[in-house]
Amino acid sequence: MTIFKEKLEEEYLTLAEAKAVLEDLEAERAADEEREMRYELARATEHVNRFALLEPEEAQEFVDQLMELEKVDEPTAYKIANLRPLDRDELRAVFAQERYSLSGDELDEILNVVKQYA
Repeated sequence: MTIFKEKLEEEYLTLAEAKAVLEDLEAERAADEEREMRYELARATEHVNRFALLEPEEAQEFVDQLMELEKVDEPTAYKIANLRPLDRDELRAVFAQERYSLSGDELDEILNVVKQYA
């Protein structure tokens, strides 16, 4: 017998937004002395604390600016915002699963936006 979980909704988050959500969850659990943080939650909190360098509002501006570009869709914009690739090779890796490839000018245009937030 296989049990499937139904996906009710999906929302993309930047690391900064995930950090804010996890901080709220951590504070909620700290208020209740009997509840301890699960291993997965502790690891996720450690990860976002290490890699979330922007404030949530700034990260959302970053994503919005990326989505204004022609070849960047929403999932890719969040991926770029979270990874902040520094060169063309790293950026090409983000687009590796797509059915199209970007020209050098398109890559540079995206990298110019990334450099504003790096």
